[in-house]
Amino acid sequence: MIKIVKAANSTEKELINTMRARANAVGANIKADAAKIMADICEHGMKAVEEYSLKFDKALPYEIFQANLDEAYKACPADLVRIMEQAAANIWDYQKHLLAETSEWQGPHGGTVGQLVQPLNKVGIYVPGGTAAYPSSVLMNAIPARVAGVEEIIMVTPPTENLNLAVLAAAKIAKVDRVIALGGVQAIAALTYGVGFIPKVNKIVGPGNAYVAAAKNLAYGTIDIDMIAGPSEVLVIADETANPVYLAADLLSQAEHDTLASSVLLTTSLLQAQKVAEEIEKQTTKLARKEIIKKSVENFGAIIVCPNLIKAAEIANEIAPEHLEIMTEKPREILKLIKNAGAVFLGENTPEPLGDYMAGPSHVLPTSGTARFFSPLSAESFLKRTSIIDFDKKNLARLGQDIITFAQAEGLDAHANSIRVRLKN
Repeated sequence: MIKIVKAANSTEKELINTMRARANAVGANIKADAAKIMADICEHGMKAVEEYSLKFDKALPYEIFQANLDEAYKACPADLVRIMEQAAANIWDYQKHLLAETSEWQGPHGGTVGQLVQPLNKVGIYVPGGTAAYPSSVLMNAIPARVAGVEEIIMVTPPTENLNLAVLAAAKIAKVDRVIALGGVQAIAALTYGVGFIPKVNKIVGPGNAYVAAAKNLAYGTIDIDMIAGPSEVLVIADETANPVYLAADLLSQAEHDTLASSVLLTTSLLQAQKVAEEIEKQTTKLARKEIIKKSVENFGAIIVCPNLIKAAEIANEIAPEHLEIMTEKPREILKLIKNAGAVFLGENTPEPLGDYMAGPSHVLPTSGTARFFSPLSAESFLKRTSIIDFDKKNLARLGQDIITFAQAEGLDAHANSIRVRLKN
């Protein structure tokens, strides 16, 4: 049964602490194991990759060629292919609007400044295998990279006995350049250091289990990553006008991810809270993953009754959820109060699964409160910027003495001299 509580400072702090703690659920032993494997592969290369792949996946890593992707595309149900192609088109359309461009302008000093915007050269995408195979994640990770102009996209996925047809078909739809059957920490290490036929990439994105997340954390700094993703979460703000059936369904849609998922409702109505709690009980019994849902709702679910919607927005900003649904009479009025959220879904006809699959924005979002400072994955995530500075002699002279004085104040006489020798001529 989901708990119903009244808003109070202690209530919110307890909830926030509980939600944030889920991100640290990875045990020290998992981190240590991942570190050992990463170090071993860094030192011994492909030999170590093969040993770990045989140990954990009972198979050597191998390349899945474009012909294999073509076969999977043809074998995949036609209706699913159509849906994935439509989703891909929606993602592409959204992402192309986000791209920054190379630009230059004249500064107040008279010199020319600007930025050179370029895509990353190589990017790796991790895609889970087995029962946790999500073709939507292939599209949501690969297409933004493709839109950004990444030269080569390499997808890795565990070498299961029967590779998921929809995942391979999605790789073809997203125009992934190479697909390699390799999973786990060994896949992250191979892409981080470059071993054998597997190239080193500039960035790794995509979901994975606790070991994969730990490996990505270790890889960061040698290469870039998307983010350290924690368990999934949804926060819903609702008033008395919202449909309790919809509210319960949306909370449950997130709870089914895993037992660490969090589903929280902030409402101004105690009656609404009670109706939603009843609906959660009723709907749970009809769902395939009800055992996971029950544990998730019991441990990380809550309904908080707030005195008003302003208080609800304040709590939402403190939690900084991955997904935020606003189901109120005037959702855009509440949107004005929101500062921290991965993605915001407005109104009763914009449920979170719409964003997971078809709306266009990537479903790779900051979790566990990191929406306070992280942004969703997008085409921008695959671009890098280089500053441009271009001065002639006249404009340098305008700033020259100031630069000399500034440099000398920092005790950097050679910096000052670099300017001084130009001013003399």
